[in-house]
Amino acid sequence: MKRYLTAIFIGLSGVIIFVGIKLDLYWSGIVSWGLAIVLLLLAAYYTKYIPNDKKEKE
Repeated sequence: MKRYLTAIFIGLSGVIIFVGIKLDLYWSGIVSWGLAIVLLLLAAYYTKYIPNDKKEKE
């Protein structure tokens, strides 16, 4: 399950930015970009759980 968290977090950050832009409220832009940055940092953290094919072939 952890191997898919990177893709999930990247997708969620895109959805949050899209919703934040469409809401057009006073603080929605700041909040949506803040949440997107946090989700992208989490996506970068969970890239270590993506399997490496080079190690398996050796």
